[in-house]
Amino acid sequence: MARHPRLVVPGVALHVHPRGNDRQDCFRQDADRLVYLSMLRECASHRRCAIHAYCLMSNHVHLLVTPQEDQGCALLMRDLGRGYAAYFNRRYGKTGALWERPFRSCLVDSADYVIACYRYIERNPVKAHMVDSPAAYPWSSYFGNAALRTDPLLTPHAEYLALGLEADTRQRAYVQLLDERDSDEFVREVREATEFGYPLIGEGLRARLEKDGVRLERGKAGRPLHDPRQGSEEPGQLSMLEE
Repeated sequence: MARHPRLVVPGVALHVHPRGNDRQDCFRQDADRLVYLSMLRECASHRRCAIHAYCLMSNHVHLLVTPQEDQGCALLMRDLGRGYAAYFNRRYGKTGALWERPFRSCLVDSADYVIACYRYIERNPVKAHMVDSPAAYPWSSYFGNAALRTDPLLTPHAEYLALGLEADTRQRAYVQLLDERDSDEFVREVREATEFGYPLIGEGLRARLEKDGVRLERGKAGRPLHDPRQGSEEPGQLSMLEE
């Protein structure tokens, strides 16, 4: 299955999945994760991207990001990838590429998909059998989104805020949602969508994009067609943004 050109709509969330080159570990110590999160906060602010959820695994990262500009996410991942790779290679005496290119992503819209993506990201260590609950893994956004501690990196998504009018109501609803396991269907769907670049969106946005002529069906074998609204994955431009 061919990958879609990267579909980006300013103001709409993306599930972003950078991973280590040849699946190598990107984090060896807790200090590495602290450095990555610090760089993520700085780069997200600079590139006007809101971070809603994250999880730092051993050899990959999951992010839920809303860019305010077409190139915001690509530039965020370029800056973050370069900066952290320079730190990592310097610290451990390494050379060469740390991150696989291009990073994987998919557009995420509608209450069902956005909240399910929050859960998928923060339950990733549970799915990997590393811990028994999201609260047992310290390197995700769970503690901030569950209101167990303040996380200055996070900006709540509108669908997260819609879980409750009051903070305590929202917190209880969120914790309850995270106690539930992901459905096998959604896990398959989000993995395929992220790997191959097709969107997980509601009918409203789908109708709007189709009206604008944006191709939304899953890719077929062969080179995908480029749509001008999907700019950051055009050959040549992609390598420059994600190097």
